[in-house]
Amino acid sequence: MAVSSRPPLLAFVSATTPTARAARIRLEKRYGAVKPAQADFIVALGGDGLMLQTLHRNIRRRIPIYGMNLGTIGFLLNTYKETGLLQRLKRARKVTLTPLRMIATNTRGRTFEVMAINEVSLLRSSRQTARIAVAVDGKKRLAELSCDGALVATPAGSTAYNLSAHGPILPLGAGLLALTPINAFRPRRWRGALLPRASKVELTILDPRKRPVAAAADSVEIANVAKVTVTEATDIELTLLFDPEHDLEERILKEQFAP
Repeated sequence: MAVSSRPPLLAFVSATTPTARAARIRLEKRYGAVKPAQADFIVALGGDGLMLQTLHRNIRRRIPIYGMNLGTIGFLLNTYKETGLLQRLKRARKVTLTPLRMIATNTRGRTFEVMAINEVSLLRSSRQTARIAVAVDGKKRLAELSCDGALVATPAGSTAYNLSAHGPILPLGAGLLALTPINAFRPRRWRGALLPRASKVELTILDPRKRPVAAAADSVEIANVAKVTVTEATDIELTLLFDPEHDLEERILKEQFAP
């Protein structure tokens, strides 16, 4: 079978900032561009928010995504450079991510299914603390967690909101999820749990009308939830590309030794 020698087809997406938009125009002129559905690679120009947005928009396409940082932190992106892009894509290392599937039922009985790449988080919507019952694989683990909220994070998302909530950093290959409380009041000493990646986490809101809670899968928020179930979406795989010197697994490991 003959191997095609054509250069790869690239699709460029950018944040709305003037810097990112200008970079996109220059790169499209240099390398050519097609629509994401036709591309061999998608190149995302912006920050981590833009990368998450790009992953969500292409969640079923199985197209590798290579990001270049034109944002602030750029944890999920590579260093921005206009030259040598095709060579960088050729030698890039692949990282496969599996998102979370959130199934949230609100107080009116309506059900929503949303994917999360970083985390599923529950947050109180009033001045009163949330009261949440926690079950894992059908077994009740906490009859009542009194808190500002709780979250379930993937390894890739463990260095984001989860870390800010004093949750653990998870190596990519750990095969774990982090269940982390947000400002737990009772049980006062509970700091969360490490769960096998195949776990089914059920979070039931106690007294949801008096103590309303919102649930978010990354940036998609569902108000006034009564119950939230979180599992790994094993039918979906997302491929990110990283320069060897900016490997995501190494970045996550380094975060554990950050001062």
